[in-house]
Amino acid sequence: MARFVLWGTYSADALEKRVPFRQEHLSRLKSLKDDGVLITLGPTEGGTHVFGIFEADAIGTVRQLVKDDIYWKQGIWTALEVYPWIQAF
Repeated sequence: MARFVLWGTYSADALEKRVPFRQEHLSRLKSLKDDGVLITLGPTEGGTHVFGIFEADAIGTVRQLVKDDIYWKQGIWTALEVYPWIQAF
C-alpha cells in the first residue's frame, strides 16, 4: 500500500453549505478510517483548504474516493489534488 496526500479548497460558503451533508460526510470518513484507507483529513485553520492522507493501492483509488464524497458532489470542496507521498520520517 502507498500513501497519498490530498490538498484542496473549500467554497467560500462552505460552513453554511455543508450543514445538510455534514453527518453523511463524517460517517463516511469514519468508515474509511476504520477500514485503514483514511489516515487523517481536515480543514486548515481558517477553513479555506482541506488536507488529507490516504493509504491505498493506487492514486486512482483515492481520486475515486474523493469524487464519491458528498462534499465534492455538492460543491463544498471546489478543487482537489492528490499526490503520491513518500514519508521520510
